[in-house]
Amino acid sequence: MSTTQELLWRIPTVSVSASQVEHLTQTLEQRLRHIAKTHQDARLSTSLAAEDMVLTDALSRVAPQIHLFTLATGRLHQQTTDMVQTVQDHYGLRIQQVAPDALAVAQMVSTHGLDGFYESETARQACCQVRKVLPLEQALRGASAWVTGMRREQSVTRAQVEFEAFDERHQLVKFNPIYDWHEDEVWAYIAHHGVPIHPLHHKGYPSIGCEPCTRAIRASEDVRAGRWWWLNQNHKECGLHVK
Repeated sequence: MSTTQELLWRIPTVSVSASQVEHLTQTLEQRLRHIAKTHQDARLSTSLAAEDMVLTDALSRVAPQIHLFTLATGRLHQQTTDMVQTVQDHYGLRIQQVAPDALAVAQMVSTHGLDGFYESETARQACCQVRKVLPLEQALRGASAWVTGMRREQSVTRAQVEFEAFDERHQLVKFNPIYDWHEDEVWAYIAHHGVPIHPLHHKGYPSIGCEPCTRAIRASEDVRAGRWWWLNQNHKECGLHVK
């Protein structure tokens, strides 16, 4: 797909007042305190994209005991890998990098090809299973709560997201502290608090995943349109957040 720079998605102009941001901040901090107080082993999965950076910024102040991890799939943009160190240096927090099993990856590639996901939904599911779903299970093993940056507004597959729900697959409580935020509120928070952001947000990427499965989007497109763009809009989940 060809896009010109002027047609690409851009970080929204902040239209949320400082007082509104302060209210959002207070509510978010209350939610994170609640999670930390009620769950001794809560873990935040971060993609290093905007929503997760909002959560990281807030928990660094009020709930630093919440463990951070990211899925090092082996197909990430170099900018994503670099962001891990940027965030650790900025906040003084450690981010665990959870990698897939090397043998499982080799077997999957042998069966489906390195980029077979473009040609087959079966291959796409197999790739996500090995590189993301199974490592997530490993990262959450023993946890009592899972914290994510999911928002209702992000896509039709997330429209029913709640603040708190029991995750049957992982047998733990799943929290989505900014589930009810709008996109402009996310960026207003980032601007107000000086939160470091992923470099690809400046290049037309509102949502960031693995490099071969993520592209920049046009300003008129859905914010997750750049994820697995060859798929039906209603099925754009890798399996991490599927019940």
